[in-house]
Amino acid sequence: MENKEFSRQLESRTKKFAISIIKVSVSLPVTPEGRVIKNQITKSGTSIGANYREANRARSKADFRNKIKICESEASETVYWLELILILNWADLTTQLIMNEANEILAIFTSIGKNLKL
Repeated sequence: MENKEFSRQLESRTKKFAISIIKVSVSLPVTPEGRVIKNQITKSGTSIGANYREANRARSKADFRNKIKICESEASETVYWLELILILNWADLTTQLIMNEANEILAIFTSIGKNLKL
């Protein structure tokens, strides 16, 4: 697969992931604790795709690398919040599938970041 095709598919995948995260956040309990996690996971989970889109329009290799590292960081944070949601039993079976996707996305951005040369 070509880089442009890979980029297009990953942009689409991260957008679908953001929508899944929003759906999870809507289902969280309306408690002070639930609102904190809802806010955090919505920010981190939707930020991955937004930052990846920006990376694909970066002005330099350094700018691209920086945005990819942000994607990696936000994906890692999202995995953390999903872990808490699962531990607290605030999730359904769909959330486990979203957790699997979050781990795959984290692995992709980790790999991209490690393979970048400046």
